[in-house]
Amino acid sequence: MFEKNSNIPSFKRENKTIDIVKRIGIITANRVFLKKYPQTNPITVFNPGLILLNEELKLYVRITLGYYTYASAVAEITIPLEELNKEIFHKNYSGEIVVFPDNKYDIWGVEDPRVYKIDNEIIMTYCGRTVNYFDPTVKVERTLPVCAKKLNEKWDKICVFRFPKEMRKNVVSDKNAFLVNTKNGMKLFHRPHLKNNKFYLTISEIDNDIRNKKDSKIEEIQIKNTVIVYEPSKFEEKIGWGAPPIEIENKYLFLAHGVDKELKFYKVFAMLMDKNLNIISVTPYYIMKPKEIYEIYGDRPHAIFPCGAVVVDDKIIISYGAADSVVGLGEIKIDELMNILDKNII
Repeated sequence: MFEKNSNIPSFKRENKTIDIVKRIGIITANRVFLKKYPQTNPITVFNPGLILLNEELKLYVRITLGYYTYASAVAEITIPLEELNKEIFHKNYSGEIVVFPDNKYDIWGVEDPRVYKIDNEIIMTYCGRTVNYFDPTVKVERTLPVCAKKLNEKWDKICVFRFPKEMRKNVVSDKNAFLVNTKNGMKLFHRPHLKNNKFYLTISEIDNDIRNKKDSKIEEIQIKNTVIVYEPSKFEEKIGWGAPPIEIENKYLFLAHGVDKELKFYKVFAMLMDKNLNIISVTPYYIMKPKEIYEIYGDRPHAIFPCGAVVVDDKIIISYGAADSVVGLGEIKIDELMNILDKNII
């Protein structure tokens, strides 16, 4: 169905973890107070996107308000950068619901936002639960990647990405998406789930420059030339993209998650790509796994799910979902991670 990148090297990865992520804070639902909403606290907060603006961390947190359909929205929380030197375990935060279900592409949930800059535009790409999500007669396109752009302090949903019509019948869902403006044009990084129960890390081309969109109608954008760039290891049930990339040493640094085939634990590994989007290194083991009680037990036990990463001084600050119930913040020393990757470059 997809072309396989002929430049995929063979990386030896072991099913073990050397955890190099320092936990620096958590945010729980009972400490998030929603503005302009009668149900003051969400039920859960997790899987947050992250961006650094004007010495402030802007967290875009997936929230749920109940368990009937588990329909998610996204709330914005601001953390001053100076608070990273303190433990973010007890402070209360104000949250504002900024993106919520309102169309056929996301009516059953706005999930797992990735937030990033393209030039001077702030973009959010999230997983939309479509009208097909709970329909037992429709087995395809249960989720799709949707993009929104921040304009005048508000988020405007601008487009949804879909496969060509002849391919859609094979796509159960499409998740973990974000855009990267490469030297060869705009690319969509995403993780389709196919009817044969295969999961791949893929990159697709798009013709449209979403930044030029003027009207308020969501545009359907057909992706093309989808290429498989990485596949699960033999011990993994599936893998997925984590946060949008960080540029380090003229390379793209990615976080990704893998799900253990036997125990179903979510763990994190990292990879490097060159500017031609060839993978040149992968950590030979996981660099993060559930170990704190809030990562081990929750709505989805043993789950670490990074959606955001920014560079602060000599560290990478990551935002992640812990057990689908809590927002976690961690830090990785850049030198330590790059040393692991440099030793595994092919």
